[in-house]
Amino acid sequence: MNQVAARLVGEHDGKARFRPFAAAAGIASLDDAYAVQDRYVSLLKPRRGAPVGYKIGLTSQRMQAMCGIDQPIAGVVLADRLHRSGARVAIADYGRIGLEFEIGVRIGRDIPPGGPAFTAESIASHVAGVCAAIEIVDDRAADYAELDVLSLVADNSWNGGVVLSAFRSDWPALDAVAGVVSRDGVEIDRGQGRDVLGHPFAPLAWLANALGAKGRGLHAGEIVMTGSLVTTRFPARSETYRFALDGIGAVELAVLAEPADGA
Repeated sequence: MNQVAARLVGEHDGKARFRPFAAAAGIASLDDAYAVQDRYVSLLKPRRGAPVGYKIGLTSQRMQAMCGIDQPIAGVVLADRLHRSGARVAIADYGRIGLEFEIGVRIGRDIPPGGPAFTAESIASHVAGVCAAIEIVDDRAADYAELDVLSLVADNSWNGGVVLSAFRSDWPALDAVAGVVSRDGVEIDRGQGRDVLGHPFAPLAWLANALGAKGRGLHAGEIVMTGSLVTTRFPARSETYRFALDGIGAVELAVLAEPADGA
């Protein structure tokens, strides 16, 4: 596992194209994949900082269809990858940058392992705030036709960062919330909170239960990304994105092309 994790660090540093590696590396189960992820994240901590929360991916039918995978996955968000609305990032810093448009949550009180399994309803009391959020993913130009979930999970589920609006401590019914994605001021997509497993707190409950099964918990102050309401966008030139959630707020991100492209 250590060797695979170290190889992932090198591939990201060199912006090598993502190719499935689980079978060749002896990663035979999701437990194996998350073990590699844990080691990979530990190698990133000296340069990226401590964990500040989690991303949950593949929580909508549209995203599962896009990736050919039928279950949610999780990854770890590190401190250096936490950005506020108005952030600017460079395309050149990623193998291939992708953007996903989500409802983020902030945990209000610890969720220890053990106890009854959580549901979307029962976990709500642990949430202190919600926000409009953009996840930055780095798929390193993966071929989605050959993608396998074990390789994806081992590669920290491709998390490259998160961009957050201000959190709201009161919020409307999240299943009915509309989210609108705009690029350079023009609407390009929209979804609703129910597009992620019926309600954004359903993925949160899934994560709490998955962590609990490993003897882990969620902690007050941690951020959780609950999955994209729409399919991933892949900027190839300088563009500004805005994601607005009715009754919650909006988040903006500027993506800058490489200097060689005239940015």
